[in-house]
Amino acid sequence: MSFISYIQSSAIKSLTQLYGQSFSENDFQVNETKPEFEGDYTIVLFALVKTLKKSPEALGKELGEQILKDHPDFFSGYNVIKGFLNLTIADQQLSLLLQKNYGDENFGKKAANHKKVMVEYSSPNTNKPLHLGHLRNNFLGWSVAEILKANGNEVVKTSIVNDRGIHICKSMIAWQMFAHGETPESAHKKGDHFVGDYYVKFNDEYKKEVEELISKGKSKEIAEKEAPVMKKTQQMLLDWEQAKPEVRELWKTMNSWVYKGFDETYKRIGSDFDKTFYESDTYLLGKDFVKEGLEKNILFRKDDGSVWIDLSDKNLDEKLVLRSDGTSVYITQDIGLAQQKFEEYHLDKSIYVIGDEQLHHMKVLKEIIRKLGMPFADHIFHLSYGMVELTTGKMKSREGTVVDADDFIDEMVATAEKHTEELGKVNDFSKEELKELYEILGLGAMKFYLLRVDPKKRMIFNPEESIDFHGFTGPFVQYTYARIQSILRKVSEQPAISNQQTGTGKLLPLERQLMIMLEKYENIILDAGEEMNPSIIANYVFNLAKLYNSFYAEHSVANAENEEKKNLRLSISVMTSGVIKSGLQLLGIKVPERM
Repeated sequence: MSFISYIQSSAIKSLTQLYGQSFSENDFQVNETKPEFEGDYTIVLFALVKTLKKSPEALGKELGEQILKDHPDFFSGYNVIKGFLNLTIADQQLSLLLQKNYGDENFGKKAANHKKVMVEYSSPNTNKPLHLGHLRNNFLGWSVAEILKANGNEVVKTSIVNDRGIHICKSMIAWQMFAHGETPESAHKKGDHFVGDYYVKFNDEYKKEVEELISKGKSKEIAEKEAPVMKKTQQMLLDWEQAKPEVRELWKTMNSWVYKGFDETYKRIGSDFDKTFYESDTYLLGKDFVKEGLEKNILFRKDDGSVWIDLSDKNLDEKLVLRSDGTSVYITQDIGLAQQKFEEYHLDKSIYVIGDEQLHHMKVLKEIIRKLGMPFADHIFHLSYGMVELTTGKMKSREGTVVDADDFIDEMVATAEKHTEELGKVNDFSKEELKELYEILGLGAMKFYLLRVDPKKRMIFNPEESIDFHGFTGPFVQYTYARIQSILRKVSEQPAISNQQTGTGKLLPLERQLMIMLEKYENIILDAGEEMNPSIIANYVFNLAKLYNSFYAEHSVANAENEEKKNLRLSISVMTSGVIKSGLQLLGIKVPERM
């Protein structure tokens, strides 16, 4: 039981004894005590004052005395300031916390709760490489999945790959026209970049043909429709849908190049999936519900034969679900895939990590599913996130507007190398060790910077700021972890804690603060899971690292005043490094053992 939960139950018990009434945790709040006041946790009394018709001072004194009487081993004192009862946790209780948990790698994590959750993220197109937006999506989806696991859920990580459609055919047509048999291997290019280059070539050729037609007197609208390269692409899409063998074979070949490239990027950034869905397998799903919806008058057919749903009662207007030619639209496929997911995996919740530009689409999806009477409508959750922008235009861009993920990662690793060499503390590292360190720091800086912000907010990424070893950054937290490992190596042996070693000596303020903060990790994981917000973890590990640095600047560990203090501070150091490592792992960030 966490300290806050214990305080809540203690206060309820004491209130009942004092006043002979039933109380619940909703009758009062328990917060951390503000730094300017003495105490660790504060019970806010105002709601109770109104109920019990007592002055805040009288109520606070009566409740404080009763809590200390009922729990003398847990609390060492209290004070009342206006409507706030400030409680101090006993030093011995903090020592017991340390004894029990300082070496526990699973500290803060929950036992299995037998709930199954699916998290869908990444969802790239197979006509170009991953970009900066995909990085935020992958980091957010992967981290939320790990945080949900830490809260006891069974998690299925999935991705839907958009591997068919007109945009895929554009790359295919361009390859047929310009490649002359070239492959990623012969071009010495990563497969997704190779195919992406042909997507750019298509756009260049299309633009040229449109301009030629306009120069011959065609309107822009007509020129865009009659451009030969576009007509070839549209024909290829029809051939694909009719399963023309040579088109399907080229499609499979080019997609395989892209998948190999994606896999290299995913491996580098530490992103993985338990199940990958492909649009080429799912695009026909969902048509069955159209017939059912028409029979139940939930859907209606217009004069041109297209099928729609009226969502005006939900302020969402009408939505097309089947075109007049009988082909499905994205929302149709999404309904079919959602149904498949729930039937196949028996999910308690399905989380879609999708940018906030799809808010309307996701609202429509849920409402259609609800109107069709599907039982999982309320188990779908859209984890939306804001766009990422850069402060600088220096990052490479393949199409002038989108920042390529691989280029961005390389730039971050190079920035990490520059900043680390400026500090001049890695002279004894081998080339291989330095390469690994720069990769850990560059990726750590990028992930932390992207995850430290509430997902709902749009953000500006500053590469230089993200790598600052003294700022609100991943490298600062990583450096603190490495510093603690250095301390532990110098001491040469980790402590074996016992009651005799921790003793009953008075804890100093920074020792107490660190132990109180470490205890909160369980609630931090819980809050991050409930809100599906990794920034809660990021902010916590940063503040923990900052507090440890203040502690270390004030108090010696290896040369403590006595053996008891030495063992206590070593235990605090072990637990702090363990929690930092655990928290960063939930963000997908590795820790260096030395820096």
